[in-house]
Amino acid sequence: MAHENEVDEISGTETTGHSWDGIKELNTPLPRWWLYTFYICIVWGLAYTVFYPAWPMLTTNTKGILGWSSRADAAAEMKTADATRAQAASVLENADMPTILASEEMRTVGEAGGRSLFKVYCVQCHGSGAAGAPGYPNLNDDDWIWGGDGEAIYQTLKHGIRHPGDDDTRLSEMPAFGRDGILEAAQISDVAWFVRKLSGQEHEAEAAARGQTVFVENCAACHGENGEGVRELGGPRLSDAIWIYGGEHSQIVSQLNAPKQGVMPAWGVRLGETAIKQLAVYVHGLGGGE
Repeated sequence: MAHENEVDEISGTETTGHSWDGIKELNTPLPRWWLYTFYICIVWGLAYTVFYPAWPMLTTNTKGILGWSSRADAAAEMKTADATRAQAASVLENADMPTILASEEMRTVGEAGGRSLFKVYCVQCHGSGAAGAPGYPNLNDDDWIWGGDGEAIYQTLKHGIRHPGDDDTRLSEMPAFGRDGILEAAQISDVAWFVRKLSGQEHEAEAAARGQTVFVENCAACHGENGEGVRELGGPRLSDAIWIYGGEHSQIVSQLNAPKQGVMPAWGVRLGETAIKQLAVYVHGLGGGE
């Protein structure tokens, strides 16, 4: 052990009297500013426990003489936010879609609410980015079976597609040309090649030429003579590269033989008028809205 008042020769500072393996500890006091700051923190901490909720007890906690509560503040803020949302919702409920889309303020409110609703009710089929999947439409493009303006999207959301029990649901039933014996297998194959020609894909020219006649006689009424689609009937456009069930020859043949008929819920009764309009505004703003 070193002597208590021993002075370090190099620094000129007294040591604490301790030594470890020949290393001696200097008795250097803390800076005054640090000590004062430390004491102030202690005083501040004690004062905080007196004025604000601090000490936990068995079933509750000390309330502090000011009676302040972060939960009360949060509840008040939530109440204010709920009132603001309710006011904005009432404005949307009483306005039609063209009016909502023409107003930046109402459109902003609609998009905010619609984004949350979409994540809860729509991502399961259309994906988190609304890009769709096989059998489920992409909502980011500008290809719409029944129309992509605000009112058309609102109508589709409210009444659904082939939703049983809703008299105003969207309906477009494609015949099972193969299963029901309406067309022969060779005719179906030819029509499929013609559809690929309409969409600018590789095709067998002679088969497509034969398929054109069959198409005009059996398909043009719903899809248009040039495959441009007929929205009033829910006939999809066939002259682009956008496909719900695939655009390969075999996939088109399969759809002609036994068509897949997608179903979308009628959300109107379940979600209510305001929520439907919020969703319509959000979907319209994804990029493909007209």
